[in-house]
Amino acid sequence: MRQNNLYIVFLFFVQISIGQSKVSKEILGQVFEQSTQVEGVNIINNTTQVATVSDENGKFSMVVREGDVLVFSAVNLNALKHRITAEDLGDIVLIIRMSAKEVELKEVIVNDNANITAENLGIIPLGQKKYTPAERKIYTATSTSVDKVLNAISGRTSMLKKEAKVEKKEMLFRKMEYLFEETYYTERLKIPSEHIKGFQLYCVDNPEFSLSLNTKNKTMSMFLITGLAQEYLTIIEHEK
Repeated sequence: MRQNNLYIVFLFFVQISIGQSKVSKEILGQVFEQSTQVEGVNIINNTTQVATVSDENGKFSMVVREGDVLVFSAVNLNALKHRITAEDLGDIVLIIRMSAKEVELKEVIVNDNANITAENLGIIPLGQKKYTPAERKIYTATSTSVDKVLNAISGRTSMLKKEAKVEKKEMLFRKMEYLFEETYYTERLKIPSEHIKGFQLYCVDNPEFSLSLNTKNKTMSMFLITGLAQEYLTIIEHEK
């Protein structure tokens, strides 16, 4: 009988020790995409179903236990799962590194004559600068000194330059529409749907953001648009 009692006591202490090995603890974490802190990442504890979102510095906090699985997800980032270890519980900050989703290019069908160009035929030199329609008009309007004077007097050159600027902005608008869906503005950036077009115009007027679009630097575009959204929300709030 005494041996049975000792066995029961032994099991009791084993259960206590097992329970203590998985004590809940609040941890601090920070999410990065390469070296950029990422705001608005959704984080959910699959074990407890508790969820949170990373702040403007990519930081978050959550109560976890060893063995819990955290799931990280965002619109333009690949989803990531991380199992909490004993080392994680001892770290000051849990660093999570996510990767950007690759933009899948739409299929382009090319016919057999696709390689026949003015450059290949020798009509124009290889590597010659290519002008947009509006830029070609400006070049024509200022190609000789007489043309420059006459068109400057008439204001035609100024009008054509404005037309070229509008054309470039339209190109940037199309690039933004390709990179970011409407839900990205409303859900991720918190831009009201009726202000999306105004916000896009605000973005393309920003030299750094325009450069990131022209150089196809998606990571930089995503980083800059977050800050621009905060600025724009402040502007429309003051206009109320």
